[in-house]
Amino acid sequence: MKEKKENVGLVERLEQLETCPELTLLVYSIMKGCQRIAGLASCPHAEDIIGDVGEVNIQGEAQKKLDVLSNQILKDAISKSGVVRALASEEEESVVECTDGAAYLVSFDPLDGSSNIDVNGSIGTIFSITSVEKSSVLNESSFLRSGRAIVSAGYVLYGASAVAAISVGKGTDLYSLNKQENTFVLSHPCIQIPPCSNEVALNMMNQRLWDDGFKAYVSDLLQGADGPRQVDFKMRWFASMVGDLHRISVRGGCFAYPRLKSSHGWKSKLRILYEAAPMAFLIEQAGGEATNGFESILDIVPGNIHQRDAVIVGSSEEVKICSSYIQGLC
Repeated sequence: MKEKKENVGLVERLEQLETCPELTLLVYSIMKGCQRIAGLASCPHAEDIIGDVGEVNIQGEAQKKLDVLSNQILKDAISKSGVVRALASEEEESVVECTDGAAYLVSFDPLDGSSNIDVNGSIGTIFSITSVEKSSVLNESSFLRSGRAIVSAGYVLYGASAVAAISVGKGTDLYSLNKQENTFVLSHPCIQIPPCSNEVALNMMNQRLWDDGFKAYVSDLLQGADGPRQVDFKMRWFASMVGDLHRISVRGGCFAYPRLKSSHGWKSKLRILYEAAPMAFLIEQAGGEATNGFESILDIVPGNIHQRDAVIVGSSEEVKICSSYIQGLC
């Protein structure tokens, strides 16, 4: 990781990267919304936002109070920017139209890892931005493009301090929230993820549901230095994609959420549009790789805004090795 560069704010950094003014405004607007969420996440008991609202979202998942509030905060921030044609959210059944004739589309997960709220665990926000294709008609299909169409993506990890990763296609930068100045400040420009690592993030409780290739991969990891990999591996698991991938962005590793067996065939956990694709964009911009085991996440065109897929992402060499096992090559 490169040395810190102090006292450079978000807008100044985006201007250094020659980001167009409308995109700068949009990223700034999203991050202002995330600042509000960071404040709420730091004192959820005081704000009475602990617990469920008693409803489920379109995913069939129980909604937390902070889920609903975070979604509304970001919807307001994005729509009020005036540069967004429509948005898609994990918490919305369909796309939400904003400003007619505007230049951008935004997809986001307002609160990743929301099951961690009540236990003060890792939670975060993920977003991606694409340009509107030239068309007079806007509907769900407008969002159904590969991750190669992303012009900017980011995440914010909420905790004792709020940290963020943002890319506008010129590398991935890390920022920290300066609470005194109420702004995100550049901490590490143009991070580079180590190509090799001995850390993995995966849910071992799903072992019985994995395909044979992934089972073989983990089996070899567990044998450590005495096995074919000849390395002692460590497992790190936050149960929050933002938390796990922030750790990987800082020091390398491999996050793996492979496809799982079910009574209806294979199923996957993570949504392409507003989880897998933006994270893949950030990781690739930092020198890592992201795949579903067979093809790059950024090459996948989702069939609907909530489509899911397997995700293997992180240090490039370990992602390649994991994919080889999944493809039956190891």
